[in-house]
Amino acid sequence: MKPKDLLMLLALATLWGASFLFMRIGAPDLGPCMLAFLRVAIAGLVLWGYVLIRQKRMGILRKWKQYLILGLLNAAIPFSLISTAELYVPAALAAILNATTPLFTALVAWMWVKDALTLKKIAGLVLGVIGVAVLVGWQPYGSGDRLLASASLSLLAAISYAFAGVYSSKAFKGEKPMHVSIGQQFGASVALIPAVGATFPHSTPANAAILAALGLAIFCTALAYPLYFALIRSVGPVKTLSVTFLTPVFGMFWGAVFLGEKITISMIAGLIIILLSVTLVVNVPLFGKRPNMARLARGSAAAPAGSDEFHSGNVR
Repeated sequence: MKPKDLLMLLALATLWGASFLFMRIGAPDLGPCMLAFLRVAIAGLVLWGYVLIRQKRMGILRKWKQYLILGLLNAAIPFSLISTAELYVPAALAAILNATTPLFTALVAWMWVKDALTLKKIAGLVLGVIGVAVLVGWQPYGSGDRLLASASLSLLAAISYAFAGVYSSKAFKGEKPMHVSIGQQFGASVALIPAVGATFPHSTPANAAILAALGLAIFCTALAYPLYFALIRSVGPVKTLSVTFLTPVFGMFWGAVFLGEKITISMIAGLIIILLSVTLVVNVPLFGKRPNMARLARGSAAAPAGSDEFHSGNVR
């Protein structure tokens, strides 16, 4: 990997890791649904403006139903769930739980497109369950029903990402990645309108919450997606997959630096176990020979145009 590509990879992991920090800051004042709506609506407008400046045409309306579904699965639902979870748990915990997305994607791919569930993948799934148990079961804070409920919301978000990854690979073959990204943001915006109307904040949000929403929209979404697609084109999906392992690390780092969150032994142990389970499920070894490219899965906005593979990772 060239230095330029490595810098882009680190930048992408930094941005996606920071999304958990921003959600932790913005959700209490704005509410999870409003925060998610501002994120996707602003990001959609920024990306759309970028395409218009380059004098490119888009035909996203012809697949508006598909974009609405993708927006629900890959943005509206998981963004709202994670933001709700972060009302009660640290950003670091949410970031680590989000790394389970490839595990759920393997299950969804097995059920939906009959992707083989090998012994190696099954071992990875079992190891992933152990990792989550270690992560959630040994926390010194927020024990009891509230912690379990919040962790469950984060895992439900990962399941939603998993369905989105498989769905996007089936519904958007041949579509330009940037167009799919924009269509997803607008689809999510429309889907979130009823929820925003029902949970509209009654008080003026703090400046920190507003800045967090802008950070989520501009940096973690509008800027992060072009970086992701550029990496796919430059180094391929397998090397880009390493962002899966870096994002929760940055999520823990930002939470510790800006929110004073403690990095506990259970967090580190749970993270290591979960990431080891991911290497088994997506067949990407940490060291050694070139990984098998067969049916990797990613819960992200879109697979690259013309790609029949799933790309495993985590977005936020």
